[in-house]
Amino acid sequence: MTSPPRVSMEITDEMLKSMEVGLAFRDYIRLQLARYQSESIHPGLDLFVPSVGSSSSVLKAVSLVADSLRCGSSFFYKDFGYFTAMVGPPRVSMEITNEVLKSMKIGLAFQGYNGRISSMDFHTKATNYLVTASDDESIRLYDTQNAVCLKTINSKKYGVELVCFTDNPTLVLYSSKNGWDESLRLLSLNDNRFVRYFKGHLDRVVSISFCSEKENFLSGSLDRTVLLWDQRAEKSQGLLRVQGRPAVSYDDQGMVFGVAYGGHIRMFDARKFEKGPFEIFAVGNDDSEAHVIKFSSDGRRILLTTKAGRVHVIDSFHGNSIASYNVKPVVTNSTLEASFSPDGNHIISGSGDGSVYAWNVRSGKVARWGSTDNEPPLVRWAPGSLMFVTGSSELSCWVPDLSKLGSFTITK
Repeated sequence: MTSPPRVSMEITDEMLKSMEVGLAFRDYIRLQLARYQSESIHPGLDLFVPSVGSSSSVLKAVSLVADSLRCGSSFFYKDFGYFTAMVGPPRVSMEITNEVLKSMKIGLAFQGYNGRISSMDFHTKATNYLVTASDDESIRLYDTQNAVCLKTINSKKYGVELVCFTDNPTLVLYSSKNGWDESLRLLSLNDNRFVRYFKGHLDRVVSISFCSEKENFLSGSLDRTVLLWDQRAEKSQGLLRVQGRPAVSYDDQGMVFGVAYGGHIRMFDARKFEKGPFEIFAVGNDDSEAHVIKFSSDGRRILLTTKAGRVHVIDSFHGNSIASYNVKPVVTNSTLEASFSPDGNHIISGSGDGSVYAWNVRSGKVARWGSTDNEPPLVRWAPGSLMFVTGSSELSCWVPDLSKLGSFTITK
């Protein structure tokens, strides 16, 4: 019955009773795979690359998606053909260029949120796992490689604002949002069980950073303290007093961490933080509230966003300014977030008008994607992948639109 019938059949009771499933979504995926089997596939990337001499001028990708509604949130494809181009651990990957970045578009969006997404984090090793926190008092775990929401956990009693992975992808750390208990909680996603409580802050926690190489993490609060923790102990291992809202971050090796506030970034040796900062970098004439601080994957650059709508890129060794960008300032209690690309050469950022910006660190602005929203979206680049995600009232996964790329580079 797949072609237009020349002979039609009358719908009778007997025929209706005989109805059965003839094609399921899984079967449709298999048919798509069979359809493109003449194309050569690079293992590790769910990306179909035309063979030499192929008449196909458009790269095709087939998403291996099923059982995706088990968490209760809905999703839809913005573009079925391109979503999984870059989401797996790549054995073969595309170089991130300005041309590739300009072509990025939403390939998949997860809906079902009853509030804005307030925080999200990719696991540094199991990079297909993404966790989100949202204003509807829920934590959601996603497998972005297979486009599946694996689990939704509600935190009605405490609320949830910030969330991050630990070294174990089944354990997350999150801060509350109820205003009467500022404890941090270590939650097992396997069985929805609290493993440990971390009590010490007296006001809202606004920044968390977990050390991917150890079991330590940092937390910064509006009580003007930064606490250092070992996830195996309930009491903090150290305290730093600050003079403003702090933003905190470890570098990828966990040897150094930065604390930003009051127009400066203070650099600490994680092994002897009690001796004070070994470097203090001024952030050019911008003393507005620090929102987010991050290190590039090679540790050579630092990214800092502020409430005034400034996005700063700083040399982490010498403290000199590499670049500074302006977006619309944040006028609500939202956070202005930005993220390095995996190679550290590009930056994506939200904006107070809801837009998403992209820059080349060396040459400047690459692209802007507008929005009807009036709050800054959260942004996060997937580690080692040609995909970034944005979070607002829905979770969107952005991938290159390969049909718009006249040429591209495959790197091994």
